[in-house]
Formats: sequence, structure tokens, C-alpha cells
Amino acid sequence: MAGGRERSSRTQRPWSVYRANTFELSSEMIGLALAGNSQDPDEPVLEFSIACTELATPALERKPNSFVAVSCTTPPQAFWTKHAQTEIIEGTSNPMFLSSIAFFQDCNINHQTQVKLAVYDVKDRSQGTMYMLGSALFAVKELLQEKSHRLELELRSAENQRVGKVTVAAWQMEDRADHRMSVRSLPESINGRTVLPVDESLTESMGVRIKYASLCKDSLLRSVFGGTMSRMYRFPTTDGKHLRVLEQMAESVLSLNIPRQFVKLLLEEDTARVCELEELGELSPCWESLRRQIVSQYQSIILTHQETLSDLNSYRGPSFKASNLKADRKLEFMPTNLHVQRMRVQNELGFEHTYDVVTIGAPAAHCQGFKSGGLRKLIQKFEEAKKHVYEEGCSAQSSSQSIVYIPQDIVRAKEIIAHINTLKTQVNYYAERLSRAAKDRSASGLERTLAILSDKTRQLVTVCDCKLLASAIQALNAGRPEYIASKASPTTEPEQVVLRNDQDTLLAKWSGRNSRSSLHVDWQEEEWEKVWVNVDKSLECIIQRVDKLLQKERRPSSSSLDSSQHDLQGSSQKDGSPSAEEAYPGEWSEVLYPLLTTLTECVAMMSDKAKKSMVFLLMQDSAPTIAMDVSLQYRRDVVFCQTLTALICGFVIKLRNCLRDNGFLRQLYTIGLLAQFESLLSTYGDELAMLEDMSVGVMDLRNVTFKVTQAAGSSAPDMLPIITGNRDGFNVRIPLPGSMFDALPREIQSGMLLRVQPVHFNVGINEQQTLAEKFGDTSLQEIINVESLSRLNSYYEQFKEVLPEDCLPRSRSQTCLPELLRFLGQNVNARKNKNVDILWQAAEICRRLNGVRFTSCKSAKDRTAMSVTLEQCLILQHEHGMAPQVFTQALDCMRSVGTREGVIQKNLSGLLPVRDLRLDPSLMYSLPLLALSPNLLVVWIFLSVAYFLAKVRCR
Repeated sequence: MAGGRERSSRTQRPWSVYRANTFELSSEMIGLALAGNSQDPDEPVLEFSIACTELATPALERKPNSFVAVSCTTPPQAFWTKHAQTEIIEGTSNPMFLSSIAFFQDCNINHQTQVKLAVYDVKDRSQGTMYMLGSALFAVKELLQEKSHRLELELRSAENQRVGKVTVAAWQMEDRADHRMSVRSLPESINGRTVLPVDESLTESMGVRIKYASLCKDSLLRSVFGGTMSRMYRFPTTDGKHLRVLEQMAESVLSLNIPRQFVKLLLEEDTARVCELEELGELSPCWESLRRQIVSQYQSIILTHQETLSDLNSYRGPSFKASNLKADRKLEFMPTNLHVQRMRVQNELGFEHTYDVVTIGAPAAHCQGFKSGGLRKLIQKFEEAKKHVYEEGCSAQSSSQSIVYIPQDIVRAKEIIAHINTLKTQVNYYAERLSRAAKDRSASGLERTLAILSDKTRQLVTVCDCKLLASAIQALNAGRPEYIASKASPTTEPEQVVLRNDQDTLLAKWSGRNSRSSLHVDWQEEEWEKVWVNVDKSLECIIQRVDKLLQKERRPSSSSLDSSQHDLQGSSQKDGSPSAEEAYPGEWSEVLYPLLTTLTECVAMMSDKAKKSMVFLLMQDSAPTIAMDVSLQYRRDVVFCQTLTALICGFVIKLRNCLRDNGFLRQLYTIGLLAQFESLLSTYGDELAMLEDMSVGVMDLRNVTFKVTQAAGSSAPDMLPIITGNRDGFNVRIPLPGSMFDALPREIQSGMLLRVQPVHFNVGINEQQTLAEKFGDTSLQEIINVESLSRLNSYYEQFKEVLPEDCLPRSRSQTCLPELLRFLGQNVNARKNKNVDILWQAAEICRRLNGVRFTSCKSAKDRTAMSVTLEQCLILQHEHGMAPQVFTQALDCMRSVGTREGVIQKNLSGLLPVRDLRLDPSLMYSLPLLALSPNLLVVWIFLSVAYFLAKVRCR
């Protein structure tokens, strides 16, 4: 995700070009400098870079592999707290570290804070063995009062010997102090008029356009994300300047909130299915047995949903699921290690860009295992079983007269049920509105509402007037006990449903010589036709009566009485009693009430009968494979919930970042949101089944739509997304604060449903993929990539047809989008081993098309961290001109001390990370010190073994 803006209020300058102040900062000014920036809440209150020179090691022939650990203490605190550390720079006595040390507003530092810099030499990076070269101390006040905001300190070893120098250079101190002084020193009155300070709450609406959407401070993002970690870097550019890079990572409360809502919807849907089956009424013993088996399966899954929902509601852990809980049944609907990764880049001219990636462990049903494969293989087995049942039914149709429905009938039956439910609700709603308009004697309202009611009612009649529905009604009638009893005779074999097991499926067949004749009874067809014809006639009566009422309303008042008397006489002559509108000339509602009651009753009767028949049809279809169907659907629900949670996180942060981007908003409501999933799973062993699960989960996102609404309040719960719908389609409502909602275009404000176009590209990169390429099968990966390439091309074609190119973000790349898509197509079809060009090109296309990026591996730890950090460095080099000679160092810097290392820490301990655990000096001691105490040596060995066992288990 990229968004750019220019800051003209101040420029960014490296410490090397600062000029000396002519005055010394006072304590009050230091407090102002450390107060932070209200316009940019993610900006640190203090940031400095570190460089070392003349580092000396005991072995003179060896140059150190050094890093600096930074600790601080603020009186009256009597102990040191580790705050940060730099990356490791190998083989030099004069390292310049790219990672800067940043103190943010929540660090609560002041001018009395003491900072300790400890320089370590790493002897063996793989083993984490190291020792401290030396250390230096300084107070924050000293750094701020120094004219150039630069300190040169001597490094002293434990033996108080000089081992080198360390330089501390602060960034942006003068600009912030000057800015704060100018704000605080504003006069209280101008030309005799009192100047009141502006309440910060009044500037919230301006924040939509002028304030940066902070993960920590923004009202919308703060309600969705939390536990934000931040790192700062300063990278040189090719033109001799510097890039200021803020890297952030945050968890999301949606990791728990969305699964709770989702499981609740599944529980309601499956409970409704059981109710529908129970409402079929009394069935013959053979069909009753089938119904009991199906209801039993659904009740079992309902019980599972209830237990899962209870477990999720009682969960009190962190707002992410660690990798060692992947197979925990209580949390199986939660995504693994869901985080949002953000990189914010700012150059010295004030131009700023933001890039977001959602990282997630591959959505998969770990709790259910992978011995039988993933969703793709299981769906294929299920379809083969259904096909086998269908073929068995067709072959036996002439002899045993089995009831067979083709797959298209099943799809159509589900559509009919959905249409009936929707249209019935709409007819009842507009019938009530028509009654209200009649009570208010609103002629225009009566006319408008009647037109809508007529349209909805006729749509419902059209849905119910089909051969499939008529045949299903006949089948339901034939399944009643009284019908079978009426057809039974002493000389004929009674009809029954024969059940037999066939390859773990249940096959239902009619037996009996006259069984098929029950489906072709003329009087049953006539009865059903009468039902929906009555609905049509009831509507016509209402239309005629409303026309008469409106005609009388439009007549002149002078002739109204004569006409009424004439009609009354005529009516008395014909019917012997006055008509309803003549008996109640002033009450339209009393005239229409009985007709509307008749219509709603006829609609209810028709809808109920049609719905029951379709439920009976679906019962017949699902009975032979119900156990497989329920098990498969449950696995699909688990995978889809994890994928949906990630999608909602990506949608929220993309929408918030692009509230000012009219091109993106137009693209969003015109062709939908592009969601590009990148996975690094191998096509070998369990990960092959995980890839099958994930690919189905991603494609199921096509049934998801978004709707943006205005939040009911300003509290965090009021701005959490809300899910509605069922397995046929889910809608996600995204509440926005009023100021943000007002910034949206009219189309989105009016409630337009926003679609999603998901694509999924996978390239295995680990050692298991090497085995798959040599001895296994990579066809699934190739199929997934080819399918996604086709959808990506289709999305771009839609874009070109309806939208201009200026809707897309600008890029420094000389390669146009059509060329990128062509290169991607060549790589997808090349069948090259571990072709990571596919991932890089797909990611760039996604960013260029205003899409949302998702990256995953098995647990969203190691491989995901490698991918995300590499992508960040490539963006810095290609889009922002980072010097190529520091690319490797920058990559190592982000991987060793960046935010992604925090994911590993949290999975090991379940706590917020401190820093790089592999190289944390607080856990590593020099061997001479350990040799002084045997007890300490034993404790160290025990802790080291426990640590490595925990790390191996969490991989």
C-alpha cells in the first residue's frame, strides 16, 4: 500500500549538516523537545544514530563483529532497562549502524534519563557467543544541550581500558524545539482580542486529510489494532541524502472478534436448517429415518459450534494465536500470527509513503490434520461420491424408480429458497408500508409503495411458478404417511425407501411398482397452481381498489357526493350492500386492510409450501453423503474464517490510508478490491495439504462483500466490523467515525456493496520444496498460479475498460503494468524451480493496482519475515533510491533487529519482545564469568537447553 504526501512545514536533515546553536537549551525547552509531535504521533521524541570508531579486540589480528545494546534508567529508578540494540556489522573496527535508536512518547524519558551504550563483539553469530568490548554513559540533557547535538564518548572496558570511541548524533532536535516554542509562545491576545487555544478534539475532522493514520493514535485503527512495535532506520540514498524509515508491526483484536461473530452465524444457520427439516411435518417412516440421520449430523456440528463459541468467549489470552497453538481445537477458527506490517518512508523533502502488508500463518485446518489431504482433494472426493450416487440413481431409475436430481437442480433449489426468504420479507414490509400510507391518506405514497409491492409480489410468483418446484411439491406430498397409506393395497407391494451403504455413502431409492406414478398426479399440480394464482388475484384486487381510491381522491369535490350516491345506489341494486370504500369513505386503511391481510396470508402459504418442498428436495440430495458433507463443510468453515479475518484487517487499513485517494475510492466501488495472497508453502508433505486448504479459503472470499457505514458512537467497540449473512454470501459492515464517513464518495455512503477479487500466488522456497521438485509433484502450485494469473489479467482488463490510469498510484518504475503482467505470465508458465520472481512481480502489480497484500507461510514467522523484509528493501531501493551498496546491510538490519523478530519472540514467550533473542546480551554471559561459579554455569546450561528446545518446538 502506498500513499504519498508532502510536508512543507519542516524538512528532514541529517545530523551532519546541522549548524551549531548560539544559545544553550534550558530545561523547559528540553521538556518541549521531548514532548513529541501532536501532528505525527508516530514520530519519536528522541532519535539518534550510533557509529563506532577504533574498536579494539584482545586478538589484534581479528576485527570485531559488533553491535550496540542501549539501556536506560530514569531517576529514581535504580536499575537499567534494555531499550534497543543495533544490527551486527561484521569485520570492521569502524561500524556505522543503519538502525537508529528511537524513544517514542510512551517511553516517558526526560532530561535526567541516563543512557548506557554497551558495545559487544560477536565471536560466533550462529551460536550467539559474544563478549562486551566496552561501554559509555551519557544523559539525555547532555545530548540536547550540545550545540551540534552530537556526542563523542570513549568506550571503556570492564578493566577501565580504552577500547574505542562511540559517536551519538541526534536527529531533528532544533526543528522540534523551535516548532514547540513557536506554538507555546503564541500571544494570548491580538489587537485587543482574546485568542483561545484550539481544542484538539475540534481538529479530529481535519485529521482525515492532514494527519497521518497512526496505528497507535488513529481512532479507527486503534480500535482494530494494538500492541504496536516500532523500529527506526536511517538509510543513505544514491544522491547523498538519507531516508527516514519507520517500521511498525501490530496485532489485531479482530483475530478473536471475527471468529466469535463467524461461529455465531454458523450456529444460527445450522440451527435454522434443523428447524426447516423439523418443519417439514410428518413424513412416512422411510423418509423420517433419513431426516433423523441428517438432523443427527447437524445437531452434532451445532454442539461443536456451541463449544467453540464458548471457548472463544472465555478466551483471555493475547490478541494473536501463537504457532504452537495451531492445532488447538478451542482456537482453530483464529488465524495464526495475524499481524499488520507497516513501513513508512520519508525523504528529506518531506515526501512520505506508507506500505502495509498483512502477515498470517497459512489458513488451514491444523486441528483436523492432513492425512487425507487438504480441501482441494477432499472436495474432489466429495464430488466423485456425489457423482457416483447420481450415476447409481440414473442406472436404477428404470427398474427401481429412484428419485434423482441433477446438480443443477440442487443449485437452483438453494437459489429458490434464498429468493423466497428475501422476497417474502420484502412483500410483508411493503404491505405494511402501503397500510401506513393509506392510514395517512398519502396518494403519492400509496402509488409509489403499491408499485414496489406489485413488483416484489410478481417476482415471488415467478420464482414459485417453475417445474422444479412443482415436482418437489409432488415428491413431498408423496412422502406423507397418508398418501402412502392411500396408495397401499393387498395385491401390490407397498412403497418404501430402501437404504443401503455404498462406499461409505447412504443411497436412498424408491421401491415398488407404482412408486413413480405418485409424482404425476394432476390434482396436486392443480392445487399448487391455485396457491400462487390466489396470490396473483389478491394483488390484482389491491391494485383495483387503490385505483378506485385514487380516482375518487382526484375528482372535484362538487361532483364527489353525487358520484358517491350514484355508486351507492348501483351497488345496492347489484349486491344488496354498500362497498367497503363507500361504507368508509374517509378511511382508506380500513378499506385496504382485509385485502392486504389476504395477500400476506396467501404469500405466507405459498412461500411456506414452496420452501418446504425445496428443503425436502435438498434433504433427498444430501442424505447419501451427509456425513462427508458436514465434515467437509466444517473444515471449509475453519479455513474460510481465518482467511476472512485477514481480509477484513487488510480492508480496514487500506480504506483508512486511502480516504483522501479519490482514484482508489472510485476503483473500489466500480470494480472492487484486489486482494493478493502470497504464500511460501512447499508442495511436499503436510504443507501440500495446507496449500490445498489455503487456496480454497482464498477463492471463497469471492462470496464476501463490504459495506461502509457511519459508526453509532466514538468508542472502540462501535468501530469494530460486523459480519452478516450465511455460507452463500457474507457481508462485512465497516463502521467509520462521522468525519471519515463524510469524506467518502456518495456511492459508498449510500451503502453500495463493495466486492473483492482475490488472487493467490505460491512459491515454495524451503528444503522441502527441493524434495518436491526432485521427487514429488509441483502441479498444484502451477495450477494455483495459472488460475490467479488469469484472474489478475481479468481484473486489469476491467480496470482499463471503466477507469482512467490516473486512478493508480505513481511509481518510479520504468516498466508499465501490461509489461509486468506479461513478465509474470512468462514466469508462471516457465516451470522454473523456486521462481521467486513470480512473488516479486505479483506483489509489485498488486501495489500498482491499489491492492491489499497478504504474505504467509506455515506459521508466519521465519519465511514470512524473510519475504517481508526483502520486499521492504526492494521498495526502498527501487522506489526511493536507497544506495545499492547498503542493500545487504539494510536487509540484515531489518531481519536481526526489526519488528519481525518480535513475532518469533512472542511465539516463544507469549510476551511482548525485548529484542533479538538470539543475540540478547542479557541471556548470554562470557565463559570466564561463568567459570567463577559452578552453580551459575549449571543454571546457564539449563536455561540455554530450555530455550533451544522451546525454539525448536515453535518452528
